[in-house]
Amino acid sequence: MSSSDSAVPVLLALDTATDRIHAALSVGGQVHALDLPGGAQASATLLPALNGLLAEAGRVWADVDAIAFGRGPGAFTGLRTACSVTQGLALALNKPVIALDTLMAVAEHARLASPSSWAEGDTLWVLQDARMDELYVAAYRWDGHDWQQDQAPALWPLTEPAHRWAATGGQQATLRWAGNALKVYPVQLSVLNDMAVAVATVAAPGSIPVCAAEPAVPGGAALAALAQRAWQRGQTLDAALALPLYVRDKVAQTTAERVAVKAALSGGTLGTISGA
Repeated sequence: MSSSDSAVPVLLALDTATDRIHAALSVGGQVHALDLPGGAQASATLLPALNGLLAEAGRVWADVDAIAFGRGPGAFTGLRTACSVTQGLALALNKPVIALDTLMAVAEHARLASPSSWAEGDTLWVLQDARMDELYVAAYRWDGHDWQQDQAPALWPLTEPAHRWAATGGQQATLRWAGNALKVYPVQLSVLNDMAVAVATVAAPGSIPVCAAEPAVPGGAALAALAQRAWQRGQTLDAALALPLYVRDKVAQTTAERVAVKAALSGGTLGTISGA
């Protein structure tokens, strides 16, 4: 059955910005999601995985109304994979695309674990590993229906959370954060446990644990939810505009730069990021 025969859109969403492949096919309130190893394998396994999602839902490519993709920030190769696959499929199917914020998908995944614990005006900081001793960071405010961006995705050094929030009068006891940063850098970011609450993806309804055993990710259900809201707002793009969001100017450091970063982390300070 073609989706053109129904008012319910069929939306395919995918994200390969991390070391996992997250994807979902949504038809109204029904969501078929997957979570598979990504990284270097993503380019080879993504299309077969998407074919599997369609088969699971009893759909074919012609049923898809739009393709949503995580534009980043994230791993350079992963972003290129998501964008190229999305462009190729959208052009072949003559369908529009929907650009999604990968860090917002992490925020949505955290919220979906315990939706009743979120009130209008609540803010969530997302901190994701960016490697090279840096973090991808953004802040989002829940307006009761959707996320509003309070701080655009930026690149922070590992020293920035402590510099910004720790015991200098800037501590925020009600600060909420999500993402894999503390799991990857438990020593460098231990301040997060001292001054804030982590939003777990396995939380019981209404609870906010101090430490999240499993960090929030740009999961399939979250991608599907963001894609559905964007579709309802008419926020679709031409396939040619399926472009990645980079917040890092380069993907490697010189030896001198790596030494300088390690020295800063062991006792110095890198200072704040301008505009962050």
